[in-house]
Amino acid sequence: MSWFTRAVLLATHNPVSRRLFTGTRAGRALAHRFVAGDTLDDGIAAARRLAEAGMLTSLDLLGEEVTDRPSALDARDEYREVLDRLAETSLSANISIKLTQLGLAIDEEMARQAVDELAVRAAEVGTTVTIDMEDSRFTAATVEIFADAQARHGNLGIALQAYLHRTPDDLERLIPLGGHIRLCKGAYAEPPEIALQTRAEVTAAFSSLLEILMEAEETRPAIATHDETLIEQTRELARRRRGGFEFQMLYGVRPELQRRLRDEGYDLRIYVPFGSQWYPYLTRRLAERPANLVFFARSLVGRDRAGSV
Repeated sequence: MSWFTRAVLLATHNPVSRRLFTGTRAGRALAHRFVAGDTLDDGIAAARRLAEAGMLTSLDLLGEEVTDRPSALDARDEYREVLDRLAETSLSANISIKLTQLGLAIDEEMARQAVDELAVRAAEVGTTVTIDMEDSRFTAATVEIFADAQARHGNLGIALQAYLHRTPDDLERLIPLGGHIRLCKGAYAEPPEIALQTRAEVTAAFSSLLEILMEAEETRPAIATHDETLIEQTRELARRRRGGFEFQMLYGVRPELQRRLRDEGYDLRIYVPFGSQWYPYLTRRLAERPANLVFFARSLVGRDRAGSV
């Protein structure tokens, strides 16, 4: 992780920074470039537009690391509502869940039960559940919960972060379980003893893991990157792959590249976040692209000059 990325992640955890983004029109405008909206209706509408454009979607209710049981149960119920809505539509969509939003930080068994319930309902709907990966405090538990649920239900996937030192071992263990594996670079600030630190190291790790994943016939690779070098490598590996795979990209990020991959005939799934708890998600998008901060600064200056509140 670059010094810039780490600095942005640290700065945006400051309460003053949070208020600057969440309490201004410019901050909300920037968020809505990367978030479908505050409600499930907004998420469904975005998924429908993407489906009409020939893309798959994964709906993600924003929120993480809840600290009380009622909030975790509410998140579980909201995800059940997402699945119910998918049952009413013909959208080619699944759901992406965060285990700390379902209670992992307070009660691991609670999170396990929520995953079971959502996997059962997703199977009834005819779709799948992807378990997002969070920061390294929760990696081991996330892997264990996925492995257990996938063995019993068979319709789950998991995200693995290339920058973690443990990921090669996790990938080797999880491939035989089937389902799908979303390979991404990683977006949390982690220390050197846990994760690779430089962009070059992370890209090299992703490339190595990509070769292993694309050769595996037991699982469906989901290649989550906007890096054109890694996309080209995936294209090359796909020429000798017998099974299916898909690219995955983030809502609002490089739409022209998304359209290009769609036009080339690849399966492309767009990660569609929605909900009012968008600030932590936004900070990771800001850390990835300095241009996003420039856009915000210009919008903020323009708002101030206009005398808006």
